[in-house]
Amino acid sequence: MVTSKKMPPRRQRILAFLQEFYSDNSIPPTVRDIQRACEISSTSVVDYNLEKLREAGYINRRQDVARGIEILDQEGEPISNAPRVQILGLIAAGAPIPAWSVEESEASREFDTVEISPELLRQHGKLFALRVNGTSMIDALIDDGDVVIIKPSSVANNGEMVVAWLKEEEETTLKKFYAEGSQVRLQPANSTMEPIYSPAENVEVHGKVVSVIRNLG
Repeated sequence: MVTSKKMPPRRQRILAFLQEFYSDNSIPPTVRDIQRACEISSTSVVDYNLEKLREAGYINRRQDVARGIEILDQEGEPISNAPRVQILGLIAAGAPIPAWSVEESEASREFDTVEISPELLRQHGKLFALRVNGTSMIDALIDDGDVVIIKPSSVANNGEMVVAWLKEEEETTLKKFYAEGSQVRLQPANSTMEPIYSPAENVEVHGKVVSVIRNLG
């Protein structure tokens, strides 16, 4: 991105507003947002200055969408302001495996992260992510290598997809939760696999799935 040339004050103000608006809202403003905030007489004047910012390498523009302004970094790549959550480890979608350890992960400080939508964070608050190992939830469109976004929770309704901890076995699994009297059924979403039945007191819910990021690699 070109930064050596001094810009006219109006253009500096537009660029500053773009950066501030994007930081606060995680989306770019419209042309009319810029016109109002920067007290510019017409949208054509805004368009002229946006085109100059594009020519100088500060932004990209997509004319086919209302909020088609992309702010570029020093390498000319679009800046992403999307929130990120940490991938704390693997979760079994198949036979249970020994659980991921939050404490060990935090001690290592070697997190992978994944982008999520700002709306997801606003709706659910604190979230974390786990990478799926296995195919027991494939009929729910969750495959091996996908990432599930988890809202921490110790309770679940029947039919919700949960991170379940089997206390006696010291193992964790990703399944649909069903409380059935004195036992819990952990149901796979794969017609070739059998459910796991366990005494209710042996099952702890550690979180509920609120979103899935598919592995398209």
